[in-house]
Amino acid sequence: MSLRQRLAQLAVCLQEPQKVARFQRLCGVEAPPSRPAAGPSAAEEEPGAPGGPQPPGSDRNQCPAKPGDRGAPNGVRNALASELGPAPARRAAGLRRNSLTGEEGELAHVSNWPLYYLFCLGTELGNELFYILFFPFWIWNLDALVGRRLVVIWVLVMYLGQCTKDIIRWPRPASPPVVKLEVFYNSEYSMPSTHAMSGTAIPIAMVLLTYGRWQYPLIYGLILVPCWCSLVCLSRIYMGMHSILDIIAGFLYTILILVVFYPFVDLIDNFNQTHRYAPLFIIGLHLALGIFSFTLDTWSTSRGDTAEILGSGAGIACGSHVTYNMGLMLDPSLDMLPLATPPITVTLFGKAILRILIGMVFVLIVRDIMKRITIPLACKIFSIPCDDVRNARQHMEVELPYRYITYGMVGFSITFLIPYIFSFIGIS
Repeated sequence: MSLRQRLAQLAVCLQEPQKVARFQRLCGVEAPPSRPAAGPSAAEEEPGAPGGPQPPGSDRNQCPAKPGDRGAPNGVRNALASELGPAPARRAAGLRRNSLTGEEGELAHVSNWPLYYLFCLGTELGNELFYILFFPFWIWNLDALVGRRLVVIWVLVMYLGQCTKDIIRWPRPASPPVVKLEVFYNSEYSMPSTHAMSGTAIPIAMVLLTYGRWQYPLIYGLILVPCWCSLVCLSRIYMGMHSILDIIAGFLYTILILVVFYPFVDLIDNFNQTHRYAPLFIIGLHLALGIFSFTLDTWSTSRGDTAEILGSGAGIACGSHVTYNMGLMLDPSLDMLPLATPPITVTLFGKAILRILIGMVFVLIVRDIMKRITIPLACKIFSIPCDDVRNARQHMEVELPYRYITYGMVGFSITFLIPYIFSFIGIS
């Protein structure tokens, strides 16, 4: 057997949904008794056999889009339990509901709740709530330069990951046998895992950007990276959203992206801040990338996520340009490096909490105002019925401007408007 055949066989093995289901059972997650069991059979031993695991790229588990529906044909078969057995199935608490598709997580027996909450934390490290807290915290309280460059890396990694998904178009793990504890991203394709990509890129980039700039033992970073990365990656298998192959591919893809593009991060950040026409270039480039991503496939939640990522990146970059030129948040000079960690005092801690509270309130207000403005305006401009917002947002003409403009303003607020408020009230 040649090396190529062995690698193909290994890929098939790592993509099997039975392995995901086995990991879930190991962690205390099982489907309710009323759902058909998907135990191993003879057919499963032969890749490509009827009823057995199919080669990567097979569409056996794909559901075609309904006539007249703009939903992506990449959702997998979700066998939701319709009856409860003698031991009532319990829907795992805190599962996210997809507001655009109406899907919810499956009923499941969860016997190990500490692991459940741990992996919920892990999966949240790749969701919007985490990003909207994490990046502003860096920019407002820790180190604006590191925060900006983390955003540059995050935008690049996530954009390439989302586009790659829509080019490869592999389905999510089949259910059954997998139990879908989360379905928020179920309408997206599976390969590679962008959660794994984000969970790999952010901790590695944090260490690369801070070591030598701040004084701390390298061992802290070497502990942080594998813990963060493994928690996020394993959480996606636990939630039933990715196969082992998706996770490995996402990890390796991120390493490749960092090797190629990390040397240019400093150049990109300096350009964003100092070049005269940087805002025009930033807005135009991010908008063009968003339009391109919307042409790759039919509608799914990844369209909006991609526009949101690009809008946030553009807004943060434009805000940093204005902030730099107004002298609001100047980076420490090179002769001050490495920076020493300041002692944590009540005043320092209080100001940090105050900045987060005031900043987050302002961010939420900006997001809500822009959402109320952009969706009806886009519907009116492109003559799209606005009675059903869920359906309206499945049109590129609505979703792209809504996400791009709304989160562009959120990003601009994070790096300019809110720091200006901090400076005005004396807590900068």
